[in-house]
Amino acid sequence: MSIPRKVWIRRIAAACLIVYSACLLYWMFLGFGRTERHSQPMQYNLVPLRTIWYYLSAGGEIPLIVRLVNLLGNVAVFVPFGILIPAVTSRLRSAAGLAVLCIPCITALEILQMLLRAGSFDVDDILLNLLGVWAGFGLLRLSYIMRKRRL
Repeated sequence: MSIPRKVWIRRIAAACLIVYSACLLYWMFLGFGRTERHSQPMQYNLVPLRTIWYYLSAGGEIPLIVRLVNLLGNVAVFVPFGILIPAVTSRLRSAAGLAVLCIPCITALEILQMLLRAGSFDVDDILLNLLGVWAGFGLLRLSYIMRKRRL
């Protein structure tokens, strides 16, 4: 008796989700030269779009690569979740369902970054991360549409 294709896909997606989540935790708390900064105050931004607007309007004040890493990096790093989560569970196959799961998780990670002083809490990071999840979900939906058209 062979295991159905959908089960294999779900298992592979679950393994990828676990590995990618572990990598993300490393990047968020230890990677990219992060060091403990317990002597510094906790940093946070609670004003939506403040940081995004700052990077978009900074011009030459901040190097383009820094702005791209901060804006596009926060989107790109969460794209895999928009692909893998729906592949693992059929209950989360809508943008709203993904938001209900991801917003509290991303918020918890942002709070931990601030408390551990491995970064700051920024509401804009939550927005950009969620945009990444939705972009991944959009790519997944697009692949389903393209595959059905070929059949």
